[in-house]
Amino acid sequence: MFKLKSFSITGSRRSRRPLYYPLISLFVALGLIGGNPTLSSAFNWRDLILPGIQVIQLTSLSDNQEVELGKQINNEILKQVELYNDPEINNYVQQIGQRLVPSSDRPNLPYTFQVVRDNSINAFATAGGFVYVNTGLLKAADNEAQVAGVMAHEIAHITNKHALKQMRQRIIAGGLADAAGVDNNVLVAVGVEVGLNLPKSRRDEYEADQDGLATIVRSGYAPSGMIGFFQKLLSAGGNSMPTILRTHPHTEDRIANLEQLLQQAQINPNMGNGLSSEQYKANIRKLL
Repeated sequence: MFKLKSFSITGSRRSRRPLYYPLISLFVALGLIGGNPTLSSAFNWRDLILPGIQVIQLTSLSDNQEVELGKQINNEILKQVELYNDPEINNYVQQIGQRLVPSSDRPNLPYTFQVVRDNSINAFATAGGFVYVNTGLLKAADNEAQVAGVMAHEIAHITNKHALKQMRQRIIAGGLADAAGVDNNVLVAVGVEVGLNLPKSRRDEYEADQDGLATIVRSGYAPSGMIGFFQKLLSAGGNSMPTILRTHPHTEDRIANLEQLLQQAQINPNMGNGLSSEQYKANIRKLL
């Protein structure tokens, strides 16, 4: 339900050498990836680059490799943001996230949900299951279903490997990779930039909305929360435009698309739980 087909990005291949040379390189590279389920602290790009073809296979990482890369990116992100280290608030956000995970398209990833002390209304995610929710977003939300809708959207970015695809594009466009590999520090820096600073593509946003909505419905939350939060943010407007709207474009069209999906599936947007404002405010009372 609501599932979009995934998109794959493939690179070009040099054609001057006989065909069997790149085929041999492909089989060798795939063997290296398949035979190495985990990565050391030094990210070995020689295992991930097809010799002679120079195509970074970021979207072919195993789950364990993606999680290891995500850990390194997360370590750097935590140098640039301040976590909100209140056990009660963190446990609450963890509970919402872990309720959503089994209904996502990659439930076996070890997701990490973190609360960032920042009054801007924003949430973001990076590879390997790392999701970040700002305290400003928690304060702005009216109920748990709204927060769950945003988090389901961010989880969908992870399940569709959007950060990895964007990293791949940035590395290729910047000429940061060659046959010898790419420096680990450069790779992680690109991952941090993608997570913190770069706007998402329109295609990625629609895909994350659609898959996030499916996750919300399957997990039992009222889907009206996801739509309602976007509508609320749009009413801000002007100089107070929330950060999440600047990094997640085309909000009006996305709302219309979500409403259409629910109508086509004949789903009552208010069916489900998480709509109690009173209960939500009690759960985040330390932030108010």
